[in-house]
Amino acid sequence: MQHASRRIRALSGPMILANLSVPLLGIVDTAILAHLDDSRYLSAVAISSSLLAFLYWGFGFLRMGTTGASAQAHNHTESAGLLIKALTLSGIIAIFILFTGHSLSHIGLSLMNANDSLMPLAQSYLHIRLYSAPAVLGTYVVVGWQIGQQQTRWPLAIALTSNIINIALDYVFVIKLNHYSDGAAVASAISEYCGFGLALWSVRSPLKHISKLGISHAWAQGPKLKQLLSSNFQLFIRTAALLFSFAFFTAQSATLGQNQLAANAILIQLMMISAYGLDGFAHAAEALIGEAYKRRDRALLITTCLACAKYCAITAVMASAALFIFKSSIIGVMTDLPAVGQLVRQYYYWIIWLPLLCAPSYLLDGIYIGSLKTQTMQWCMLFCVSAVYLPLWAVTQNWGNQGLWFAFSAFNLARGLSLALLFRYSILKNLPPR
Repeated sequence: MQHASRRIRALSGPMILANLSVPLLGIVDTAILAHLDDSRYLSAVAISSSLLAFLYWGFGFLRMGTTGASAQAHNHTESAGLLIKALTLSGIIAIFILFTGHSLSHIGLSLMNANDSLMPLAQSYLHIRLYSAPAVLGTYVVVGWQIGQQQTRWPLAIALTSNIINIALDYVFVIKLNHYSDGAAVASAISEYCGFGLALWSVRSPLKHISKLGISHAWAQGPKLKQLLSSNFQLFIRTAALLFSFAFFTAQSATLGQNQLAANAILIQLMMISAYGLDGFAHAAEALIGEAYKRRDRALLITTCLACAKYCAITAVMASAALFIFKSSIIGVMTDLPAVGQLVRQYYYWIIWLPLLCAPSYLLDGIYIGSLKTQTMQWCMLFCVSAVYLPLWAVTQNWGNQGLWFAFSAFNLARGLSLALLFRYSILKNLPPR
């Protein structure tokens, strides 16, 4: 257990820092826009960002599927073959997004209940961000590959580089040049390409190996394309359902008014801090569980799961405590719009409980990804959305925003419970005791 704990700390530390930089960047974007005189800019970015999350994170299987396969690769040649296949797939998807994204943006924003005053701002932000599709998806692949290889310092370097550049450019474009929501979009797009450049540099060794092997020979290595596509498709369905839950939350927030939408956007950003922090242990689990599965080592797998669960639980308690203790300071930093701040205070207690409710699902996601049990993840997520989230929202609509938060919280709790109930059947059944 002690050896497993040391490895988890070594792998999760950089990933926690890398993951935390993502919501902290969102916090900076939100805080800058929330301090402008007009809340339309924040609301427009909230709607567009939610739609972009549905689009980009919907292809998060490029990261998750690559991690599990990379962790289970038996040698350098197999892992290099996986990398070229995954990068090719990300490039094809990015080209598709570039050709279709602009024409479908109005439909997507309409489904998000963007009103007439927000539509031009939201559409402009969205169009700018779409140009960074190749960088975003390519970075997903490289980060997933590096995590599977247990090289978590590179994802940290990539995230920090991209996010520091983004924050600096936010200040220039939004504050100094007064480009507001468009400025935030340009800053994000430029920083994403900077991050992708560093990502490619980080895998220069396997890319050189591929060039020596030849593309056709490298393509024949690693997991078969059919297997890669199958697991990635299951992860795509799972992630699309998860992102639908967030998009649905934002869309329903928009029906409650512009200020309520802005307040919920701030609360979701605060939730993401704990989510991304807890995900650091999930990423460590992905790499180590993949290694245990490759070795067919049931004892190592169970030891790793228990050690990750301990650290995940401690971190969840600390996150909830920090959100409770620093409530006033956090809200003051996030917005100085009186109406929005009052709404944030009114619903803040939901955010305090969410790290505890969500922690099991984050950890179990990592365990299932590392073992490549993606079909179970897919069905559990579809069940939680269709049988828990939407029905609870439907029967609590008369509660207004309270009902929306109740349904969203129950959905996140159900994610962890459903995966835990199937753990023995899905994860352990193919690893008999020695």
